[in-house]
Amino acid sequence: MSGAGADHPDTEVHGDRDTRFFGQPFALAHVFGVEMWERFSFYGMQGILLIYMYYAVAEGGLGIDQAVATGIVGAYGGTVYLSTILGAWVADRLLGSERVLFYSAIVIMAGHVALALLPGMLGLGVGLVFVAVGSGGLKANATSVVGTLYGAEDVRRDAGFSLFYLGINLGAFFGPIVTGALQSSVGFHWGFGAAAVGMALGLVQYSFGRKALPSEARVVPNPLPAGRRPIFVGIALAGVVVLAVLVLVGVIRADNLAGIVILVTLAAAVAYFAVILASRKVDATDRSRVFGFIPLFIVNVGFWSLYQQQFTVLTIYSDERLNRSIFGWEMPVSWVNSINPIFVIILSGVFAAVWTKLGSRQPSTPIKFAVGAIVMGIAFLLFLPFANGAANSTPLAAIVGILLVFTLAELFISPVGLSVSTKLAPKSFHTQMIALYFLSVALGTSIAGWLAQFYDPTNEVPYFTILGLIAVALGGALLLAVKPVLALMRGVR
Repeated sequence: MSGAGADHPDTEVHGDRDTRFFGQPFALAHVFGVEMWERFSFYGMQGILLIYMYYAVAEGGLGIDQAVATGIVGAYGGTVYLSTILGAWVADRLLGSERVLFYSAIVIMAGHVALALLPGMLGLGVGLVFVAVGSGGLKANATSVVGTLYGAEDVRRDAGFSLFYLGINLGAFFGPIVTGALQSSVGFHWGFGAAAVGMALGLVQYSFGRKALPSEARVVPNPLPAGRRPIFVGIALAGVVVLAVLVLVGVIRADNLAGIVILVTLAAAVAYFAVILASRKVDATDRSRVFGFIPLFIVNVGFWSLYQQQFTVLTIYSDERLNRSIFGWEMPVSWVNSINPIFVIILSGVFAAVWTKLGSRQPSTPIKFAVGAIVMGIAFLLFLPFANGAANSTPLAAIVGILLVFTLAELFISPVGLSVSTKLAPKSFHTQMIALYFLSVALGTSIAGWLAQFYDPTNEVPYFTILGLIAVALGGALLLAVKPVLALMRGVR
């Protein structure tokens, strides 16, 4: 038996018997809580980030060109997921997942404080860097900690990740509601301040529950020898210096950030796959499973490049094209970002119950991924009946319906992707395999920001048609390849 339970049989048995948190181990509640508050702050800030950048200074914004602003949002989102490499490496080599999760939450809070208190571009730059790095560390390691709560054969695993995903979306729902209300009534910086308070609440809650987590969450799987640490410190400092120089000489600019992050993420993904596949610590079974992960990785990139346009194209669409008037009152732009989490909150329990009920008869992971990509493509095609309309002409009910389809696609892919990354991970690359999953999200998110520059509200048909059909084609290709992919996954479904 591979996975967490193989080396900690007592933990696995205890986990199988512990059903105090909605049928799941009670320790899940602690990770559920910190992730919920982190998502409150993350999505609360992101709900007002794009309009903060392109609104005029007189409206409280920074007056950045809209196309440049969407690229920055995409690059920032991609950097969040790209930073999971750093967080995963520190967890696997230095501190263990649980400690990295805790320290990352502190860094995130500092980033939101910077956005709230520092003026102009300085606050934007410092805040986004801190939030991106901290969120990257928290993301991979929260997922890894959840994975330690289940044995390899525990059929509750996918359901547990779906419940964990519910916590994410509770935060994602309330975050934009609170920050959007504050932004529209008293200003952007009050909204960013609310995000900082949310992360502080998450830290307090998690501090009380850390000790209840399994000891395995604190294990350093592949410790870095003390004599080699100065070398890596030097590499890290050199990297910071190189980045600073590239910014100062104009190689890295606001208008090309998304493209740079795409290239860096693609290179990192290729290198990561190569390192894991070439490692002597990976046996033939694990190596085959990593190969089986590659088609899932590709489809995931396609999915997220459409899904993450909620924070680029859909934000602009909501600001300029959506009729947000409700009985004479105009809904804040950011509240549109709370529609998807409502559906996730409602439907994640349904999906978890279905997967639990079906047990070993549920569709395999490649089939779930394929269906998710196809449904995501259909969601983009559903924009076509409203394409090229007048300003504020799209009914709110239409966007609600489209975002319902977004949610169905998401629930087929996202919690399942988190789960399968822990099941396919070689033992020595447990957290780093999760980081590799998040690299696919990073690549898709960066592409979402880059694609937004081609969105033209006066000629939307080609944009939504081409992207929708590409996603459908990706899902169809994976459906045709289900059998060989499962063969590579060596017993993991």
